[in-house]
Amino acid sequence: VPFRRGTHNYDEVKIDFYGDANVLFEAFKAGQISAVREFNAETWATQYDFPAISRGEVVKSSFPHSKPSGMTGFVMNSRRAPFDDWRVRDALISAFNFEYINETLTGGALPRITSYFSNSDLAMRDGPATGRVFDLLADYADTLPPGTVDGYRLPVADGSVRNRSGIRAAMQQLNAAGYQAEGGVMRRADGTPLTFSILLSKGSRENLAIAELYTQALKRLGITAQIETVDDAQFVARQNEYDFDMTFFRRALSLSPGTEQRFYWGSEAADLPGTRNLMGVRSPAVDAMINQMLQARETADFVAATRALDRILTAGRYVIPFWQFDEGLIAHDARMAYPDTIPLYGDGPNFMPEVWWWKPAENSDQ
Repeated sequence: VPFRRGTHNYDEVKIDFYGDANVLFEAFKAGQISAVREFNAETWATQYDFPAISRGEVVKSSFPHSKPSGMTGFVMNSRRAPFDDWRVRDALISAFNFEYINETLTGGALPRITSYFSNSDLAMRDGPATGRVFDLLADYADTLPPGTVDGYRLPVADGSVRNRSGIRAAMQQLNAAGYQAEGGVMRRADGTPLTFSILLSKGSRENLAIAELYTQALKRLGITAQIETVDDAQFVARQNEYDFDMTFFRRALSLSPGTEQRFYWGSEAADLPGTRNLMGVRSPAVDAMINQMLQARETADFVAATRALDRILTAGRYVIPFWQFDEGLIAHDARMAYPDTIPLYGDGPNFMPEVWWWKPAENSDQ
């Protein structure tokens, strides 16, 4: 079959399932598994020093890609107070000490997600909107989140645990939104404390670690954030009903976004149970950019509409972004080979093992 040339080169592929990641890693070190994908940058940098690596029997390969980062982070439910105020959302983003958390949990090895389509040609550009993107946004300028047209960038901390600049910026936005710190407690105008909960799945150890570091920072603002862990079934059910203040959020995006964007961010999906619009975006501008994207017949128009959509969502400050994986990490048997040209999607679907092959070592009978 012509389109299958160069693919499916192995006579046999065996897939083993492990219920424990530590056991899987030990099996790989012992040669019982031919290849593993690594998703922790710090582990990749510090734990892959076992004998098979030293002997050259196992090699580490990285595969950069140009696909969108998507969005991973803590999403705020704008359907309910206090997250219905963009200034509060902005304050909570400023209070999130990404540089310190990233250094603590990943060794600072991973770059931050800067927008929904970052790391790709569809991502919004730095600075003010120009050209076709500006034209698309102009009709909605009065309804857009601050920074959409003029330019918005995530705050950058100095990496210290105190994050003075971030806390100061957060305090300013909270004051502007009508909150004041009294007796070490951030309070609304009616005197009630500013509190909220972070809904997480019990199995998400990394997200729990992030949340714990984050809640410690919020205490400096006089904000009490409680971490609420539930089993997977409850987690999914509560997300489907939008029964949360803040929760973990992951939305993968492609280089060819389409009608699913309405399900992700469209106004009609905001109050329909079970959609992906967890933040509750209701924006005529978002709806219009999605329509422009779907109706585009020229690449330039499609890219402009997607970049405009990216600007609105990012400046909306609905999600506190985490880090992104801008390259795939695979450790594998040295006899496994792959093409020199890496696909645009990196080590995504139809890459490994589809286009890999077995390359026996010299003077080897295997």
